[in-house]
Amino acid sequence: MYGYDQDRQYTQVNGIECERKSAPAKKRGKGGKFLSVLLCGLIFGAAAAGAFKGTSMLFDGNDGAQTAVSASEESSSEAREQSALANITTASYTSAASTSSRTLDVTGIAESAMPSMVAITNVSVQEVRNLFGFFGNGGTQTRESESRGTGIIIGKNESELLIVTNNHVVEDSETLTVCFVDNEACEAEIKGLDPDNDLAVIAVKLSDIKAETAAAISIAVLGDSDSLKVGQQVVAIGNALGYGQSVTTGIVSALGRSIDTAEAKMIQTDAAINPGNSGGALLNMSGEVIGINSAKFSSTEVEGMGYAISITDALPIIEELTSRTTREKVAEENASWLGVDGEDITSAVSSAYGIPQGIYLTSIDSESPLRGLGVTVKSVITHFDGVRVTSLENLENRLKYYAAGETVELTLQAAEGDGYVERTVEVTLGRASEHTASESGFGYGPFGGR
Repeated sequence: MYGYDQDRQYTQVNGIECERKSAPAKKRGKGGKFLSVLLCGLIFGAAAAGAFKGTSMLFDGNDGAQTAVSASEESSSEAREQSALANITTASYTSAASTSSRTLDVTGIAESAMPSMVAITNVSVQEVRNLFGFFGNGGTQTRESESRGTGIIIGKNESELLIVTNNHVVEDSETLTVCFVDNEACEAEIKGLDPDNDLAVIAVKLSDIKAETAAAISIAVLGDSDSLKVGQQVVAIGNALGYGQSVTTGIVSALGRSIDTAEAKMIQTDAAINPGNSGGALLNMSGEVIGINSAKFSSTEVEGMGYAISITDALPIIEELTSRTTREKVAEENASWLGVDGEDITSAVSSAYGIPQGIYLTSIDSESPLRGLGVTVKSVITHFDGVRVTSLENLENRLKYYAAGETVELTLQAAEGDGYVERTVEVTLGRASEHTASESGFGYGPFGGR
């Protein structure tokens, strides 16, 4: 069970201390006894009056605390009316959640936030080596896999609904589907990716959203993660295990954490973050998004270490991603071709051998558009059109969104002496249909065509 520490105001009540002095014993009459009873009554009355006054001060203090909360709510309400992203208008916000901030009941927060959450299904096609011989297509086979995650509706433009999620939720997708709070599903396209910070923005065409669904959904209210303090209660919402949106609660365990999967600073929380929660919202007790759930530390020796990307750190990246042109997969006859083959340099290989992470070029086709640009084998491709690529499969999937004849920037680490020097070249992509498939087995891929 998680706890939430309320701020309490304490008023000290000063007691009355009576000092008894020693006196010679003597026989007292009825008058003396009467005076003694009267005196004790006066003292008891004074003490009771003081206690009553102190109690009154205590309740006055609580009233003051309630007034402060109300003022904070008014200030927060004004902030909600201003969108943090260009061309985005926030939906009206039902502040039922704020009444829950003094208790463990987060039903108001959940009810207000659910319409701005979506469940994401990513269907990808992966190429795997055939371990039992070479049966056509260069000894590789394709395998379809499905993964699930969560997204947060952050705004809209003239033609699209914009959703932020994690890069690892949508990368290498063949098709993307989002399911809204009313269980209606729509196809989505990738608008922008930032693998370095594990962030992505996807878009759904407004024309694909039914009127009933449009009335049921809302745009999330973004908060200020810089104002967080360790120990504050938080709520996590996400599509855990693909079963649909679920709610967990906990506290902020630590701030400014660093993990291997992203460069962005993380909020550590003990709220349960499970597979499928990735890309979902971490909310404060006003129902505002203060983090994007991204990862958890999994070990038999560890419990309750989940991580969310700070929304304040993520906002500049999200704004840049929303400004990009949404790309759709190109038709087969316009498929592009780069004409390279290579080996994937993972983070482990990079650390062990000092080779930059990316795609280590082992061959360049004689007709590759990279010929004449000074690109040589042993160079490492790290970015394609400004987006980091970490594998040949990653590069192949990115090429599916670019037509033959387009000119894009390619960033490489060129081998020079005992080290590497970064280079950026502009390459005009070739046409896949003009080249035969090679033993690399790629379809649209970097080497062959269909």
